[in-house]
Amino acid sequence: MSLIEAAPMAPAIETRVAASISPRQRGEYSVPIGYLRAFVTLLVLAHHSVLAYVPFGAAVPANLVARPRLWQAFPVLDPAKWGGFGLFTGFNDVYFMALMFFISGLFVWNSIERKGPRGFVRGRMLRLGLPFLVAAAVLAPIAYYPAYLQTGARGFAGFWRQWLALGSWPAGPAWFVWVLLAFDCAAAAIFLAAPRSALNLGERLSRIARRPSLFFAILAAVSAAAYLPMALLFDPFRWTEFGPFVFQTSRIFHYLAYFLFGLALGACGISRGLFATDGKLARRWVWWVNVAPFLLAALTVAFLVAISTPAHPVRWAVIGGILFALACAASCLACLAVFLRFARRTRPLFDSLRDNAYGMYLIHYAFANWLQFALLGAPLPAIAKGLLAIIGTVLLSWGATAALRRIPAVARVI
Repeated sequence: MSLIEAAPMAPAIETRVAASISPRQRGEYSVPIGYLRAFVTLLVLAHHSVLAYVPFGAAVPANLVARPRLWQAFPVLDPAKWGGFGLFTGFNDVYFMALMFFISGLFVWNSIERKGPRGFVRGRMLRLGLPFLVAAAVLAPIAYYPAYLQTGARGFAGFWRQWLALGSWPAGPAWFVWVLLAFDCAAAAIFLAAPRSALNLGERLSRIARRPSLFFAILAAVSAAAYLPMALLFDPFRWTEFGPFVFQTSRIFHYLAYFLFGLALGACGISRGLFATDGKLARRWVWWVNVAPFLLAALTVAFLVAISTPAHPVRWAVIGGILFALACAASCLACLAVFLRFARRTRPLFDSLRDNAYGMYLIHYAFANWLQFALLGAPLPAIAKGLLAIIGTVLLSWGATAALRRIPAVARVI
């Protein structure tokens, strides 16, 4: 039975579930979680804004079709480099997308219960599917055009010929949107098959999360089990492409694990347990803020040793995978702890950033790449160029999104 065919059963299922579970805040809002989501979005914008200045950027390609097509990760390459941006982007890469999937999962189950699986999927198609199509079809070519210009070629006709010759359709950061849509549809299917499953799992996880260190250990263990086999089978840096649908091969189940952890915990509410502003995680934020950098540093050392020591590649891959899972989990909990401890009251400026975060994520890549391209000839050090690119990308994305959201049809989506 397909998801759509089974959807008419949803109202009856929803009624039975609502009657059988204890009352809890449906659709509750958490100031710390809302601001944390905005913060991670800012990290994404900053990450993409400085990729032109990292020391490990590739060489400018002869054209877009030639392999390896590293321009998809580094659209603009500036001769000015700064090691600090390399550390910044390397640390971000360990955890910030997993944290985005975790946060995205928090509100899914309650939303399915309110709307029913059919209404939920319909809403997700509007809010995720439509923006993905626009981002992939329109915004991605605009964002990648500077990569074509940097090869020395000119003219949109030539760019378009090379773009169509790729055999795929790079979508840029919009890959997160379609993967999240796929995870959301899977959650709706799970609800149809087992409407109490997330609540039951969430109750167990909520009890475990009263001891954040134990929750950390379980989260890291599950994500390691999801990541390690894929990392051993595939290159950790490999991406799978089919048309505009792209994902990092070794991390897809790792991201699914974080999404499901968020889904289960969110099913029980986000105002208690792990998410309590006076809970153990929030009170011990200093500990998590110290342990996360330590694990990130250990992962960095393991990576450097692995690439400089050709012997025992499997051993180092396993060590690196375990440290990756530990560093990711610790960094996510550190971010959550800080926002639970300090982001308790609303602020108009932060509210605006929170409300516009999704739109900023969708459109920022074009601003980031064009700003980096515009700064190529500027006689400035890499750190200055990077900071200018970050500030410009944030302000332009923020302002453009706020303006677009004044259009009612756009505001319904983003």
